[in-house]
Amino acid sequence: MDISFFLSFEHPGRPNIVLSEAEWSRLHALASALPGLAKALAFTPAATDDPHLDDGPPPMLTLQFYFPDIAALEAALVDGGGLHEILSANAFPSLAGAEATQQAMLARTFPVADAQTPISRCCTYLVSYEGEAEDAPAWLGHYIANHTPLMVRLPGLRELELYTRLDWCSTLSARRVAHLQRNKVVFDDEAALRAALNSPVRHEMRADFHRFPPYAGPVTHYPMTTRVLDFQRPPR
Repeated sequence: MDISFFLSFEHPGRPNIVLSEAEWSRLHALASALPGLAKALAFTPAATDDPHLDDGPPPMLTLQFYFPDIAALEAALVDGGGLHEILSANAFPSLAGAEATQQAMLARTFPVADAQTPISRCCTYLVSYEGEAEDAPAWLGHYIANHTPLMVRLPGLRELELYTRLDWCSTLSARRVAHLQRNKVVFDDEAALRAALNSPVRHEMRADFHRFPPYAGPVTHYPMTTRVLDFQRPPR
């Protein structure tokens, strides 16, 4: 299983963000220079029609970095590590004044019937369980045994991942969060996500949500346009 690192940016006065082409190029270059990086994604706000939920504006930007193990991730997070550049106002002026949060998690991937190689742009529903379960192992056990079998039946689903907590070392100035769990479902575009959220399967998922083990705290669901940060390793 990969280690997934989430770095999110929120600004009360600026719910949306438009990175300049220079900043996007800088993100691609930064990814290319990170030793051990397996994949990198960038999420920006999208729109959908969810018949059950409206959790308000999503983060202005969320970045997700995949590493093969915790050592590779922590090498990027210690002083001098490549991920520190993202928090530099000089490098990314569009993020000036935004609050950044960080969390490293274990990534679990589930097979889906219509899986395909991720396209360069797609639409993702990012879900975060930000509170605490009365019995975390029971919560996770129910989710994997009962909820993910429903999720994989969502029409048009291309990818399903679930993330659980772990401890990690970091000297990034971003505020650390400890969400109980995150997951994401990936679709070709906003229309495909909208159709899935209005499908009979989604209604089954909502019914199962009310059967979850006891949990207290916020749950957020955000539609996000997803951009793959393509990168190439420098020659040895």
